[in-house]
Amino acid sequence: MQSSAFSHICVIGLGYIGLPTATMFASRKVRVTGVDVNASTVDTVNRGAIHIVEPDLDIAVHSAVSQGYLRATMEPVPADAFLIAVPTPFKGEAHEPDLSHVEAAARAIAPVLKKGNLVILESTSPVGTTEKMAAWLSERRPDLTFPQTRGEISDIRIAHCPEGVLPGKVMQELISNDRVIGGMTRRCAEMAASLYRIFVRGECVIASGPRVAEMAKLTQNSFRDVNIALANELSFICDRLGMDVWELIRLANRHPRVKILQPGPGVGGHCIAVDPWFIVSSAPEEARLIRMAREVNNAKPEWVLGKVKAAVGAHLMAHPGRTAGQVTIACYGLSFKADIDDLRESPALEIVRELAKNHAGPLLVVEPHVTALPAGLEKARLAEIEDAAAADVHVMLVDHAAFKGTVRPSGEIVDARGVWGSGTP
Repeated sequence: MQSSAFSHICVIGLGYIGLPTATMFASRKVRVTGVDVNASTVDTVNRGAIHIVEPDLDIAVHSAVSQGYLRATMEPVPADAFLIAVPTPFKGEAHEPDLSHVEAAARAIAPVLKKGNLVILESTSPVGTTEKMAAWLSERRPDLTFPQTRGEISDIRIAHCPEGVLPGKVMQELISNDRVIGGMTRRCAEMAASLYRIFVRGECVIASGPRVAEMAKLTQNSFRDVNIALANELSFICDRLGMDVWELIRLANRHPRVKILQPGPGVGGHCIAVDPWFIVSSAPEEARLIRMAREVNNAKPEWVLGKVKAAVGAHLMAHPGRTAGQVTIACYGLSFKADIDDLRESPALEIVRELAKNHAGPLLVVEPHVTALPAGLEKARLAEIEDAAAADVHVMLVDHAAFKGTVRPSGEIVDARGVWGSGTP
């Protein structure tokens, strides 16, 4: 049911979170303007199409656009509520948070703000970012009052509500998952909760403030990162001891209170591979375990590359007279997780790019969710599974559904996901 307080919503950022969120509101017959700096993205959405892979999103976007509830522009417009869903990466070897996209979004919406507006930061952010956003808005609009100076009677309401959805299931989880909402005042939080209740069926839980809401999301992703680090470290140990890590974890998980995740080629995506560094940057002396987990997971791609090098060497030993330039490597998967097209912070992509730079022979890439290879893979060739069968070395990096159940190919195997059975790394 539509809330009368919100007849028009402006969503800044039409990526993997912004577009589905905008579409959810539009599906409830709320007028939504989506804003993105990419002209191609804007044109695609206004045609009723999508530029990302997400089940059911294409149908929902087409319906929302055709019914006139969703449109896209490159500039913010006046609205009742503004949701900011832009990237928050880190920069440099010190992994310092990069808030430039949030700042740019805040400065973009500032000119169109009016008394009574609600501004919500959805981007997963370091602790204190929501307050920084409020300061940036205040600098640009001294004619309006903000919660940091006027509290409950401020002209503008500001809150943080991080998303917590799984790629591939975004449409369902946006509706069913609980939302943690941290307002700069109680009234800010309650107003934000009333907005999300337009389509959210999970509980809208009000936190004591935006900082704890920011930290809650960082903690969720750090929990997963630490668990994956344990699995990846076990893969190192099992390799040293001559054990099958997949069998080990399967047996260990038979205990009712043990749930070890599966190892892989590393950890990718814009959340789990990034968010723990935000905690480390805010409390470097205390976040020792979180830092170590990041270091373990970041070391996994190099370890996989070592296994590929060893596999090439094993093939050459078995075929005297051949050179590395005659060895064909087939890599399976580029995305950061299964059955999506998202390549952000993907360890699989990192591995394949290194092979493209250093391997002298042919390099095939099997990735059913992309139609063209990204930059850095000019020496590689996008191939079908059938084309890759004749390769000399096979490197499984992402357990896409299309790969499961396939026959274990002949040749040397480096399986970072356990798709082809036991006896692999």
